[in-house]
Amino acid sequence: MNESTLTAMRQEMVEMITAYASMVGDRTGRQSLDERVLAAMAKVPRHEFVPLELRQFAYVDSPLPIGYDKTISQPFIVALMTDLLDLKPDDTVLEIGTGLGYQAAVLSELAGRVYSVEIIEELATEARRRLKQLGYDKIEQRLGDGSQGWVQHGPYGKILVTAAPELIPPPLLNQLKPEGRMVLPAGIEDAQQLILVEKDRSGRIKTTEILPVRFLPLVTSH
Repeated sequence: MNESTLTAMRQEMVEMITAYASMVGDRTGRQSLDERVLAAMAKVPRHEFVPLELRQFAYVDSPLPIGYDKTISQPFIVALMTDLLDLKPDDTVLEIGTGLGYQAAVLSELAGRVYSVEIIEELATEARRRLKQLGYDKIEQRLGDGSQGWVQHGPYGKILVTAAPELIPPPLLNQLKPEGRMVLPAGIEDAQQLILVEKDRSGRIKTTEILPVRFLPLVTSH
């Protein structure tokens, strides 16, 4: 596939995301997504973050397997979670679950710095290679247990989690700045919700359930 074909496929993907956002807007509270988020989705080459044999499906609005019993998330969910963060150009973002790096690439189009933690060494290594090859230099990665966050670079204005813990990990709440936002799936299998966590200036936590989702469980070292 040549570049013009891939660009057209990305644009079709963005149109699907826009249509779906409108359809579920009464549940998410967002009838439309931020134009900056849609522009990032139209720019980041998702086909570079899936296994070679699945490239032809890269712009279908569906999760895809990336090996090690993991998946790259559905584009609409990537866009929605990114939109819910309300990213600013000077934000420092913590991502839990690098996978092959697609969500981190989208975040880096909108934020100042992205720190990403991945527990599976092979995925972390491959993500680092892909992101470096594509010139994403605002992303720093670490191999480790994402449920513990990354204390050294915290606290973070925004946190995004790409796999589902049953309960929100306390270390992530602790590493979220006052007036910060975290978006994550949480809950037991078959009863997960996408959750927006907001911490106010005094440190009080508010959680809002956005819509039902199905994510793989968050793998921890415990």
